[in-house]
Formats: sequence, C-alpha cells, structure tokens
Amino acid sequence: MSVFDALKGQKQALPILTMAAKAAANDASESQEMTHAWLFTGFGREKAALLFAASLLCKSEGCADCSDCKTALAGSHGDLELVKTDGLSIKIDDVRELVQRASWSPSTSNYRVVILESAERLTDSAANALLKAIEEPGLRTVWILCAPSAADVIPTIRSRVRTLAFVAPAQLPTTTSDEILRLPFEIKDIAGAFMAAAKIVELAKSGAESVAETLNDEELKKAKEAWGQQGSKLTAGGSKAIKELEKGQKSRQTRMVHDTLDTILLDIAVKYRDQLVGVASDSEKLKIIAKIDAVMDARARLARNAAPLLTMEALMVSLR
Repeated sequence: MSVFDALKGQKQALPILTMAAKAAANDASESQEMTHAWLFTGFGREKAALLFAASLLCKSEGCADCSDCKTALAGSHGDLELVKTDGLSIKIDDVRELVQRASWSPSTSNYRVVILESAERLTDSAANALLKAIEEPGLRTVWILCAPSAADVIPTIRSRVRTLAFVAPAQLPTTTSDEILRLPFEIKDIAGAFMAAAKIVELAKSGAESVAETLNDEELKKAKEAWGQQGSKLTAGGSKAIKELEKGQKSRQTRMVHDTLDTILLDIAVKYRDQLVGVASDSEKLKIIAKIDAVMDARARLARNAAPLLTMEALMVSLR
C-alpha cells in the first residue's frame, strides 16, 4: 500500500512523484528526480501536495500506514508546514514569518516540507520575498506551492520550481444544484444572461453569509472573552484586536463567495465537457470548447480577485 495509490489516475504526475520520493529517501535531494521547490496546478492539487509531503516525511517513501504518513495526511505532522488562507491575499509579513519557520531543521524526518495553498494569492511583494527563499533553500526544506495554473504565479517563481499539472478525472461528480447548472444553457438574450449571473452570485453570497455568520459569532465571542470584556468595555488593546478580527472575517467571507463561484464554474465546465461526447460536428465541438475556455478564464479572473458580478455577467453573455 502507498499514499500514491490515490493518484493512479494521474498518469503523467504519478511516476514523477514516485521517482522523486525514491530519490529523496536515498538522500538525492537535488538529483534529476528530486528538487527542493515544486508547483502543483490543476484538479486536486492540494490533496496531491499532502500525499507527496507524506512520501517525503515517511521513512518508507509513503507507506500510508505509519504515524508519519497519517499525521502528514492530516496536516499535523511536526515537520510539515501547511499554509492555508481565508483572506483574499497572502501578504509579505505572512511570507516572512513562513520563511523563518521553513528554515528550521526537521525534528523527526529527513525533510521539512512547506505546502503553500493558494499561491496565486501572493501579493507582488510577498511573491518576491518567497522567491528569495526558493532561490536560497535550506538543505532540508522542500517547498510545494499550489495554484490553479502556472500562469497564476509570477514568472520568476515559475522558472525556479518544477511544475506538475493534475488533471480532472473523466467522471467528475458535481456539487452544484441542477437548477443552477441549467442556467447557462437556458440563456436566450443579454437580459437573460444578466439575470443568470445575478442569480448565481446571489446564491454564492447567501451561502457564504450563512456559513460565515456562525463562524463570526463564535470567534467574536471567544475573542471578547479573551480580552476580558465587561459590559461594553474591553481591556487595553482589545478594541484594536476585535477590529482586526472583524476585518479578517470580512475578507474570509469574500473568499468564500469566490470559492463557491469557483466550484459552480468548475461544475458548469464539466457539463460542457460532457456535451462533447455526443457531438459529431467539428464546428459544434469548437463552439463547446470555446465555452469551456470562457468558463476557465472566468475562474482565473476570480482567482485574481475580479468583481464577482461583473465576471459572471461577462461570462453568461459569452455563453448565451
């Protein structure tokens, strides 16, 4: 049994990761197979990053049974730094702290692995700070960056990492309701396109608000207790801390909207891809492929923090 069993459908990426894990186990950290910096793109990239991290932290190249594998896959291994963000961007101060932690020597494994999810959210200054760390890596530090596509990461970082693209499975289940998935296929005019875009964005916002409201109330309650709230007053520094928390919560809610829209767009792209199976005409195939490209382009714009409603309106008009 191996952690890579979960990647059997990734025919291009799987042998590369398997050889890299083998080279790492043989201490060939800078061999042709293994390198200190990776960029994972495409479908299931975060899961693949955890699987690869487990293979590097395991003493048996990712057996899937030992405590190293299990804690790595859970994101709690002592030599694994798993970085997720609820915000719309990853700022330079966050990267500086991360680089400092990444420089620590591994405690129980041969490597210290850093997984940075949503690398496309790095600000320019943060990306440049990360670039310096990748250019001057620690002897036992492995960086795994995750982004929707290589184009979402600055060229200077792309030139210093090994990029692996992960493909979506042939049969990808959808999580979006049939009612929403039908909208792009029922558009007859521009007015209908705008209505479809508004409905999709409203759905994403209402879902994000519902989830965020519960999280926000609980976080604020705990924060106020921590700052010793008595009546409406907080201890010194408490008001500033609460404002920072509320700012972060607002950013997280915006991120939830973007993430929900991304899921909807991915499911719409899958519906169009399924249509290709029954189409014989080359001209019709080209039209469907153009629509898939438009959906993926909208996903990329949202990843760059484009306005959700404007992005969806432009997409729905192009799909009509």
